[in-house]
Order: sequence, then C-alpha cells, then structure tokens
Amino acid sequence: MTEAVLAGAPRGRVVSIDTLRGFDMFWIIGGDLLIRKLADVVDAPWGEFLRTQVMHTSWNGFTFYDLIFPLFLFVVGLSMTYSMGKRIARGDSRRELYGQVIRRFLTLLLLGYVYNGLLDFQFDQLRHTGVLIRIAYCYLFTSVIMLHCGKKAQVGLTAFLLLLYWALMALVPVPGSGAGVFTPEGNLAGYVDRLLLPGKWYGYGGGDYLGILSYLSATASTLAGVLAGHWMRSGREDRVMVRGLVGAGVAALVVALLWDTVFPINKPIWTSSYVVYAAGWSCLLMAAFYWVIDMKGYKRWAFPFVVIGLNPITIYVAQRLFNFGHIADIFVHGFIDKLGVIEPLFYVACVFAVKWLLLYFLYRKRIFLKA
Repeated sequence: MTEAVLAGAPRGRVVSIDTLRGFDMFWIIGGDLLIRKLADVVDAPWGEFLRTQVMHTSWNGFTFYDLIFPLFLFVVGLSMTYSMGKRIARGDSRRELYGQVIRRFLTLLLLGYVYNGLLDFQFDQLRHTGVLIRIAYCYLFTSVIMLHCGKKAQVGLTAFLLLLYWALMALVPVPGSGAGVFTPEGNLAGYVDRLLLPGKWYGYGGGDYLGILSYLSATASTLAGVLAGHWMRSGREDRVMVRGLVGAGVAALVVALLWDTVFPINKPIWTSSYVVYAAGWSCLLMAAFYWVIDMKGYKRWAFPFVVIGLNPITIYVAQRLFNFGHIADIFVHGFIDKLGVIEPLFYVACVFAVKWLLLYFLYRKRIFLKA
C-alpha cells in the first residue's frame, strides 16, 4: 500500500530526503500563512507563539522560519551527493559534469532574475540577489568543490569558509564604524553591499538580506548538506547512520551557541554561528525523517510532502508568476463571506490546496521539472 502511494516518484529516490525538501517548501508556499491565520482565529498565547515562529527575527536570534532557507540549501547539498556524487564515483568525465553544472546554474540564475522582475525590463530596479540566485551560486561553488576536492578537503573547506567569514566580519574595519561591529548599519557585509551591489535591494537597512559577502557562509550551508550526504551514503547500518546525524546535530547546536557569544546567530547577515546552528537542526530533522520513513517504514503520511518536494522550484516560481487565488475564488466566492472569523484561514487553505493539486497533477503525470 505504501509503495503504491509513492509509485509516481522517480525510482532510486531516498523518500525521507524528498519528504524533508517538501516539508521545507510547505512553509514557503502557504504553511506560514496558515499558521498566522490560525493564530488570528484562536487568539491564545500558544497561537501567538506559533505566529512568532513563522516570522523571521528582525536581527539577532533564531525562529523556526529562520531555518527554512538554510535547510533548503542543506537538502540541496544532500541531494548533490546522491546525484553528482554517484557520477563522480563511477568516473564520469569532468567535462560532462561541468556541462551539467553550468546548465543548471544558468537555469537557476535565469529563473531567479525572472522571479525578481526581469521581464518588466526595468533594469535599474532589478534585484541582483534573491533565493533562487543564492541557490544558483551556492550550487555552482559547491559543485566546483565536489569536483576537485575529496571528502576530507570538503570538511576543511567548510570550516575554512565559516572561519574566513567570521574573521572578515570581526577584523576588517568599516569606515565610520570600525571592526567587529555587527549592527545593521555597521557590519562589513552591509558595507560591501552598499559599495558594490547595484539595483533594487530587499534589505535590513544597512545591506541586502542575501548580500554579496555572505555567499561565503551560505556555501558552507550547502557543504554541510554534502557532508551529511557523504555520511548517509557511507554504507553504515541505519541505526549507526541516524545516531551519527543526531550526534553531529547536537554538537553543531552546542558549537553554535558558544560561537553566538562572540559572533551572534543572525540570519540577515548569515553569520557563521547561524550556519552551524541551522545545520545542527537540519541534521536532527534529517535523522528524524530517515528514522520514521526509511527505517520504520511509515511512508503514507509523507506523501503530501513528497509531492511538493519533487517539484520545489516549479511551485516557487509559479506562485510568483500566477495568482492561485483566482482559481480558488472560482470555487469559494459564493459562500466564503459567510464563514465569519475563519474566512481568512479557510481562504489561505484553499489557495494552498490549489497549489498542491497542481503539483499532484505533475506528480501523477510523472513530470518533474529540474533546474
């Protein structure tokens, strides 16, 4: 029965990875709004707590929603060990691999610019950073590292990138602020953005949320997933593999909290402690999903997330270009205004359902659009 439920997925997939990717995307395509509207309905302390967890912190600190993007980069790295890692292991030519990497990089980059408004042809207002653009560059940098470095070197480079970013942020003086200032106006990453980044920003006041300098630490987020993927593909028994992920996750959380005392956990400037903290939670989530789905065999509950996880870029771009609310309105406009206080919650749920049904259609037709 469970195999029949997941029969539409491509063969050779690790279901828990697809589920984790879909779980992550769920919050981006409507899960966050569902929680916020639910909090409006219940009007209780626990509802308010949930609301704060699906909103980003304004500066230092960490909420559940701050985990979403680094978790996606972590899963990108995980997936790369199963796709590119296999091809490297079987000796595919580096030329072919680079061809694939460049094609995917350019596709992601183009989609990122389309998402940012490229087709408006207002180039002076075009944003040159963003989620898809960051994924594109992190994928490119991580691919180059995987193609030229062994596993031990990848560990070293991950640590090096995190330490290098910390050193730059702590030691390089910013005109008018000095060195080691981690305020919105005084940090080095923001200064680099103000100096070099053209076009439109989505910023915190001093720089862009996904600015130039933090590509160093964001690449480390992706490499953390690569390292976890190497561990998962190491051939160890499932119990040992899961314990290793849990141990790595707990250790990362401890290191991050200690690092936080000198380099604060901060998403807007993607600090090194933030990378390690998010990687710790990512490892724990991966361990939990693998234990429940692949070890214990409880797969049916995962199906809705698998459907999302197999076409994440598709729905991310589609919800930017199309108004799914128009489709939902066709079915609910006649009665939704009679639902009282639950109307906003119900409407958000309907819009999410339309998005999911599109993905389900693609799943049933075995259409999986890869960037």
